[in-house]
Amino acid sequence: MPQDCLVCGESAGSDGLCADCCDELPRRPPTACPVCALPGLNGGPCAQCLREPPDYDATLALFDYAFPVDRLVHALKYGHQLSVARYLAQELCAVGGAFARRADLLVPMPLHARRLAERGFNQAVEIARPLARVSGLPMELARVAKVRDTPAQATLDREARLRSPRGVFDCDLALAGARVLVVDDVMTTGATLSALACCLKRQGASWVGNLVVARTPTPG
Repeated sequence: MPQDCLVCGESAGSDGLCADCCDELPRRPPTACPVCALPGLNGGPCAQCLREPPDYDATLALFDYAFPVDRLVHALKYGHQLSVARYLAQELCAVGGAFARRADLLVPMPLHARRLAERGFNQAVEIARPLARVSGLPMELARVAKVRDTPAQATLDREARLRSPRGVFDCDLALAGARVLVVDDVMTTGATLSALACCLKRQGASWVGNLVVARTPTPG
């Protein structure tokens, strides 16, 4: 069915974005750090990841968190435009398929129960569902949980962002040797993803990777 572009409103044919807006998407460079997805050295790990490796092992981010991707994410999370999730999922499947094949289990970033009740949906789940179907990976929705609510990362400074995710996740899965892929919409400092990876590895996961729609260009 013909669609209007999710960014500019012009005709987009059967796609979510028109050709002009697709060309404007700020895609991450192939030389990004394979661990944290920030600028690296010729595609190798960045200095920060070499100096202080995070608890996760790899990250693939599709876009910079900049216009118009930031507008799309806000429309999904705060405007309840679930058509955006379908478009972002399509992009994840196209770019992240090979990355997903490295994993045994798919885990969307959990939302705290209170925030889930307020929003009515978990955007990470909506983005991850099509990837689970395409990849054939099982997706865990119940036994990995966010047990402590934290302020929205966008409202915090860098120090608070790094401090706030400690001890907020719980997992009662036996993950001995499992390779787990976490799906999320936006990666800022990576502290929340690192905290979740730490929780998963305590349950025995041997590898935790992140597949995210967007990464802030700098971690501040």
